[in-house]
Amino acid sequence: MRDYRGEVKSLELLNRLVQAALPAGLRAAPVETLFNRDVYFDAPDRTLRRRGVTCRFRTRIDDRRLLTLRVEPGPGDVGPPQLYEAEVAELDEASALAGSSDPARRLRALIDPQLLTSRIEFETERRRRRSRPRWFGNAVYELCYDIVTVRAGGLAGTFQELKIRTLRRGWPGLVRLTRAFRDDHDVRPLLIGKRERAEKLYEALLSEALARSVQENREVAVMALEQGQIALRHTGGTLALPVASGSGEEGCRFVLRAEFGSADGQVRLLGTVAAAPGRPLLEVWLVRRLGGGLAVPAGMQIQWVPLTEVVERIGSPVLHEPRTLAALAVAARSDLVPEWPNGPRPHGEPGDAGAVSPGVITREWTIAGLREPRASAVEESTLGRRDHFLNSQLSWLEFNGRVLALAEDASLPLLARVRFLSIFRTNLDEFFMVRVAALKRALQTDDGALSDDGLTAREQLDAIVIRLRAQLERYAACWLRQCLPALGAQGIRVRGWSGLSEPERARVRDYFTEQVFPLLTPQAITRAPGYPFPVMANLRLSLAALVRDSATGPVHFAYVKLPDDLPRLVPLPDDGGLVPLEEVVRGCLDLVYRGRTIEAAYTFRVTRGGDLDLDERHAENLLHVIEEEAKRRPYGLAVRVEVERGMRPDVRGLLLRELQFEDAAHISTLGHADLFDVVGPLDPLALREIADLPRGELQYPRYSGRRVLEPTQSVFEVVAERDVLVHHPYDSFPDVVERFFDEAADDPDVAAIKLTLYRPGGRSRIADALVRAAAAGKEVFVFVELKARFDEERNVDWAKKLERAGIHVVYGLVDVKTHAKIGLVVRREGGALRSYAHVGTGNYNAATAAVYTDLGLLTAHPELGADLNDLFNELSGSSRPPRVTFRRLLVAPEQMLGRVLALIDREAEHARAGRGGRIRAKLNGLADADVIGALYRAAQAGVEIDLVVRGICCLRPGVPGLSDRIRVISILGRFLEHGRIFSFANGGESEYYIGSADWRPRNLRRRVEVATPILDPRCGARLERILELELADPTAWELGPDGGYYRRAAGDARASAQEELMHLAAGGPA
Repeated sequence: MRDYRGEVKSLELLNRLVQAALPAGLRAAPVETLFNRDVYFDAPDRTLRRRGVTCRFRTRIDDRRLLTLRVEPGPGDVGPPQLYEAEVAELDEASALAGSSDPARRLRALIDPQLLTSRIEFETERRRRRSRPRWFGNAVYELCYDIVTVRAGGLAGTFQELKIRTLRRGWPGLVRLTRAFRDDHDVRPLLIGKRERAEKLYEALLSEALARSVQENREVAVMALEQGQIALRHTGGTLALPVASGSGEEGCRFVLRAEFGSADGQVRLLGTVAAAPGRPLLEVWLVRRLGGGLAVPAGMQIQWVPLTEVVERIGSPVLHEPRTLAALAVAARSDLVPEWPNGPRPHGEPGDAGAVSPGVITREWTIAGLREPRASAVEESTLGRRDHFLNSQLSWLEFNGRVLALAEDASLPLLARVRFLSIFRTNLDEFFMVRVAALKRALQTDDGALSDDGLTAREQLDAIVIRLRAQLERYAACWLRQCLPALGAQGIRVRGWSGLSEPERARVRDYFTEQVFPLLTPQAITRAPGYPFPVMANLRLSLAALVRDSATGPVHFAYVKLPDDLPRLVPLPDDGGLVPLEEVVRGCLDLVYRGRTIEAAYTFRVTRGGDLDLDERHAENLLHVIEEEAKRRPYGLAVRVEVERGMRPDVRGLLLRELQFEDAAHISTLGHADLFDVVGPLDPLALREIADLPRGELQYPRYSGRRVLEPTQSVFEVVAERDVLVHHPYDSFPDVVERFFDEAADDPDVAAIKLTLYRPGGRSRIADALVRAAAAGKEVFVFVELKARFDEERNVDWAKKLERAGIHVVYGLVDVKTHAKIGLVVRREGGALRSYAHVGTGNYNAATAAVYTDLGLLTAHPELGADLNDLFNELSGSSRPPRVTFRRLLVAPEQMLGRVLALIDREAEHARAGRGGRIRAKLNGLADADVIGALYRAAQAGVEIDLVVRGICCLRPGVPGLSDRIRVISILGRFLEHGRIFSFANGGESEYYIGSADWRPRNLRRRVEVATPILDPRCGARLERILELELADPTAWELGPDGGYYRRAAGDARASAQEELMHLAAGGPA
């Protein structure tokens, strides 16, 4: 016996064997990791198996592909099987089966390759090590530890094997070695081969899948399309595809007869959706040419709705039935539905920048709401009514769609529109890194949690895919049809390699040779020994190249990372245009792969999960833990693949497959739905470089905020007399906030400075002031939040720099983030200490203060100063969230939520008592279920509620009987709206607050946040003016009860709120 194969009972045991010492005193060489994927083909009637023929296509670890044909001896024949094997150049199985290799030619003599289908597919991850002889009499063995994964029916299963091959006979013998594995690890010999085991597992998986489908039956969803409209069933205020139990064409026609009164129509299976808990396998059927057309027989519940509107509103409470979501996700990816919407509904007159009126879905929902009165929110649990909420993920996509609408607005400066395109794309990057990654983690862990609106993680991902693909088509149209031609008309030409003349190509090749080539490290996509599989870093612009060694040699899949520190656009001399870096590298790949043929090269980007995996409770040093985890972020779970439009299908498949199997320890959630075509520059940094071009006539006019304080008067003198409310960028950030800390650092009467830093950015005048203050002997305390997402490494650097300057630095609290924007200066005045405080809504960051709208309060009010002093003592003296009782401030996470709910309930009491009631709030996001429930109750009590919510809003305004007194608008424009204002009428004695917190669970429950009351009537009057201007903004978007946003009347000549505020600031002091 020279070879041995044994069964390893578990993956855990196999991993232990790989790491353990070899039995019988054998020494082991280092472990090598190998991988191959096998696909076995046969006809549906098993023609090849009946003839004793096996056909296998193998993709090996070294990126080589083998086609093998094995023919067993016929009855009465003597001799070994005939084996025909050849390395093939084709990338995919179908092409290899129809190719020109010897096995392919012999296969065609047996059967038409077009009749063959994949019968079984499995992957083998092999870890191999050899024994090292101590002396010439030792045996040499090769030990292979295999993990075999088989997939069938939407299920996957694995088994483990140990294979021992004798390379040189000697001591110890193979029998002794295998006995040691049996006795020590219960490894038992196998009597059947790997393929036979895989087939048995495959059949078992199929049987399990079939048992599930039989046990739970099957369902048929019918997607009837006529003249750009889709038939939905209208029941109880919701719309859904017609669905019924059954399967096959008979099941489809049964649904047609039941829902449309006739079974006539052209039907075709679009695809299936795997069974899920509580839902059987779902067949999705496309139906055209219905017998009755768009007519609906009397008594039927069918409503014809424009398909474009369905795509826009998918996932809203009126259209989020789970089977409908799953079926439409199948349709969105199918080539059989060419009329699938590739953009928004028509916008009406040119220049209206996204003004769209509510459509059929909103109208139908409103009618249903009037016909079916809802129970009072006072009488039922808010959390018990899923249709009270909009989905937060889809609300975020709506927000990003409004950003895209600004890019589509032809009335805006051209380079500003390009900047909005860049923002749209970078927003999507973060959306996938954070939100989509969280949903995919929920899939991996089989987390059955529902969102507040009642959707599972899978259902939310389905809705995201449907909506997002339409948005990406809008993006493509905006770039190709609007911005790119307009840029060309202004002399800004973005040029590809094919459009360059030979002299221009020569200049570009010189640039490549001098600036780019030394920074490139091309890698083969292979698992061959010595060539570890390349980990494609997060958001790294890359090229997938198909390289052939010779005219007849195989094609290799190569990966070329583009350098991060080079400009994304290469300017040609004499205003010859801009060439994207990827075009430069693609055009010069022959210099990288000399002597080889470049068959094709395509750009792509991989997006990976971005949240850090922190064990804060057991971390000995939080700074070091965050520093190390941040370095791992570029290599997290792959959640999206962006490819340039036009990438060959076989290259897409190879790229996706390699990413799916890059981490064998985790089940990949990456699928074809996660692969997105992108038109134009794949890296949004290229768009930003265009937007930053020094073409002032194509930008917004330069703007800087007004000076609020007299230069001859000390900040402390002004604030000692009155509170100062500042509104950035209309009020200068350097003139007020930076000057406040500058004076504090240089004032000999200042004894202490305390500050929180969340996103201080790069160079900071405030940080420089803190360093000066510490050098002057003042007490300086800074709370640096290291867990500010995507700024962790920068904040770690700030913490170290401030510590080196002798400043007392605290890094963070366990399990919560400190998001509060607060500063405190303690000054000696007349033998006593007086506190001067700053409470803001935005970061202490001059760069963002120039483009974000934020509010800040400078005050010397004793109670506010005492509250801040208590808060800083809590932050510096404890690792837990602050728990002291504050006099005036609203502080999360312990107290703010309760105080906000109490203020809302107080307005409801005023309304019930006949004193009226009004709540106004300006927020970045509104998603907390308790706050939303309180607002609903207040509205039902008679309180008028007006909300300005820039981004996510899960509250549904305008719902009859629930929220008809609530109005929500969103403002987007030149500046990013970032301030937070809470206003309560309080029976005629209005109260105002500003602070760092949105009304979202993360702000109210998992962060340290601060909101301050505005006690100075002049400051309150200014907030009143800001709220009234913004609520009347003619360019705002209004949120409808269906979750859609509809821009106010197009063509309004009035200025936006931002323009009004800029005009007011130009007029003089606040």
